[in-house]
Amino acid sequence: MKKLMSTALMMLLLMSCNNNDESNSDDDPSDGANSTPLSAFDEFNADAVTVSFDGDDITIESNGLPNHTSPYWAETEPLYIEAVIATAFTPGGIGGNRFYSLTVPSAPELASSSTATGLGAIGIAVSGVPIFNDQEGPGEAIEAQIVETFDYAGAHNGPSGYHYHVESFDVPENTVLSHDDEKLIGIMSDGFLLYGRREADGSYPTDLDASGGHFGTTQHGDEEFYHYHVINEFYLGNVIALFAVDLKGTPNSIL
Repeated sequence: MKKLMSTALMMLLLMSCNNNDESNSDDDPSDGANSTPLSAFDEFNADAVTVSFDGDDITIESNGLPNHTSPYWAETEPLYIEAVIATAFTPGGIGGNRFYSLTVPSAPELASSSTATGLGAIGIAVSGVPIFNDQEGPGEAIEAQIVETFDYAGAHNGPSGYHYHVESFDVPENTVLSHDDEKLIGIMSDGFLLYGRREADGSYPTDLDASGGHFGTTQHGDEEFYHYHVINEFYLGNVIALFAVDLKGTPNSIL
């Protein structure tokens, strides 16, 4: 596994390879419409997340410790705050020996059929926290009493640690996470990036498929590539699920 390179250096190397061997340009993922823009990885929390490149694979590793405040931090931690959204709490908190690793292709492809997500991590957010779907247990959709346990980040604690289910809330304490905007939220297990509800120009996308995805440009480049957006529909009350649909690519395990 190679050490993380800067985006600029990686792009220079890719350009050099293209100029030196044009016959292999079709095999270079940087030329494909689905190539993940490398600048997107500059958004990830460097204190929690390591991104490394090995051939056509990208590996995202995280300790799961977010760079934002939460009442789920221990009171002795500098990022601890009293609850501003949550009215109930799940047992445990942020910390412990958590480790998440996801390896995806640098140019993920749409699969012939979509795949339903399961329990557990289905993606890794830019903060380093895993993304979960809209299920709280086998066949058990998130209900109001579960929503009460979410902090303003849309997260709570569980047997596998602190994790997000829904979009963050619009409160003054939220200075990091996406809320009804175009920010990058993270990367899903099939390798496609997940953005907020809006396009980079501030508009809501109008051509999303059933999984909230489409081909288009983002703030991370002028080349079109397939990516997801948080679907602009209320899931329950005033909350919006980050990802309550099927994956359009081939999912990879988050270890």
